[in-house]
Amino acid sequence: MKAFTLSALALSLLLAGCKPAQVTEPQATKPVVPAAQQQTADVAWWQQAVFYQIWPRSFFDTDADGHGDFNGMTAKLPYLQELGVNALWLTPMFEAPSYHGYDFTEFYQVESDYGSMAEFDAFLRAADSHGMKVILDLVINHISSEHDWFKRSAAGEAPYKDYFIWRDDMPAAGSGWGHAWSNNDQPGAVWHYNKTRNAYYYAAFGASQPDLNLRHPDVIAEMKKMAKFWLDRGVAGFRLDAVRFAMEGGPDAQADTDETIAYWQDFNQYVKSVNPQAYLVGEAWVDIPVAARYYGDGKALDQGFDFEVGYKILGLLKPDAGAEAQFGTMGSNKQTAADATVLQQNVQQRLDSVAPLSFFAPFLTNHDQERIAYQLSEQDAKAKQAATMLFSSPGTPYIYYGEEIGLTQGGTGHDVYKRAPMLWDNSKQAGFTQSDTSWVEQQELFGANFRNWYPDFLASQLNAQDRSVAAQQAQPDSIWQLYKLLIALKKQRPELGTQGSYQVTQHDNGLVQINRELNGSKSLFLLNLSDSAQDVSDIARDGLSASWAFDLKNQQLAANGVLILQSTQ
Repeated sequence: MKAFTLSALALSLLLAGCKPAQVTEPQATKPVVPAAQQQTADVAWWQQAVFYQIWPRSFFDTDADGHGDFNGMTAKLPYLQELGVNALWLTPMFEAPSYHGYDFTEFYQVESDYGSMAEFDAFLRAADSHGMKVILDLVINHISSEHDWFKRSAAGEAPYKDYFIWRDDMPAAGSGWGHAWSNNDQPGAVWHYNKTRNAYYYAAFGASQPDLNLRHPDVIAEMKKMAKFWLDRGVAGFRLDAVRFAMEGGPDAQADTDETIAYWQDFNQYVKSVNPQAYLVGEAWVDIPVAARYYGDGKALDQGFDFEVGYKILGLLKPDAGAEAQFGTMGSNKQTAADATVLQQNVQQRLDSVAPLSFFAPFLTNHDQERIAYQLSEQDAKAKQAATMLFSSPGTPYIYYGEEIGLTQGGTGHDVYKRAPMLWDNSKQAGFTQSDTSWVEQQELFGANFRNWYPDFLASQLNAQDRSVAAQQAQPDSIWQLYKLLIALKKQRPELGTQGSYQVTQHDNGLVQINRELNGSKSLFLLNLSDSAQDVSDIARDGLSASWAFDLKNQQLAANGVLILQSTQ
């Protein structure tokens, strides 16, 4: 028997070759067992991946201009390799006028703030040498109003005239037009006047981001051409932004139309013709039954994000938490949970959908959401529990940069708070840049009324002495150490894949038990959601197979603690 300790908060006992013992199985919810559990088949690479989402502008700056860059990501590949991730998602890195990049002006040029195409190519080669796939954030739904296509369309030039969706007049109030994700009746939210053309154009995400007309054959062809360009350079696939809104079918059909599903089926068919191993994952910020439609009978997206699991985890750890479902129509924005069986309900809902369990990619938060550490008031023990729930759930996990160190944020009300620089060490600017200021302090990016909040936030994080990568790597019981362990287990333990059974038990004393099993390989996760230490001897024994023999008599699990037990027959 081997054992190593991450303190009382995170203890992992790796058990093998133990003699049988008489054990009584617990009374719990019926385990979720995927129908294909007994089948053996080739597994796509993304089903065995652990993804790490990078906001390039905030990761690491090597040229002292305050902006993260391609060379910075290359320099940090050894860090990512040590953490254990094997796939990277880069948020937009094409040329764009905004700081966030979701409004492209070019499809074939990299963001100049991040470096040159040669430096991007070098990053791809380096990532490959470190065993990491790279996917790019691809926005097909809309582009920038500063894009040459839109300017020519507004001028009525052929063939660009119909590259966007135009109409002569503003729809009347009560017509049903408005943001598809909020069910409002405000036509002006999506129809915007252009004085050059003296007409209105459709732009679901604001006037600066006009929607492309994805029915136009030239636009369809150009999107495929663009995808091939980046696949040929060596990217492994794309995270597709706002997939629900590709095709508008009128005021009552602005999202999730059959035409939209068909569009992604056609796009995927083309992408696979370029590279059969290319990967498409979609952002469908909506309840699971609707999100599952983007599987498209196995012909559309390879995976879609499970937005619900993060809400449910947060609801367990902070029952009064409320989270706005931006750009989506989640069933409830206030996430509360009576007990941990909501986690099993989440997995069962995935299984009951029209997509297979392997379609769903769970995560805690992303660049559009308040950071999990911020929502949990920087309680590291709860951040560890959130990570444990995520990695014990079936599916391809995604980590938002900084979650592995409990990176928090300096406030709310602006998206930049969620996207601030990575904290590498306790030096000036936390090791992110050699510049006196980082990009989040550059007033021209945010307008004259934007308050420079970052210096105070950075000072508070540096004063804490334990919020950086360097500090957490030096601590045996840090959040970073637990993430490293969980990532390794996810990659090594077969029961933690989508074929393993999944069973959650909520105990009266606040202990939560999560069992995973596949062909005799078993994992047990115990989490103490209470604010006092709890005895785990009976529960731990009851949660184990009769083939395991060990004694946890009189063992206590600390308040908000985590215990991980594993065995292979």
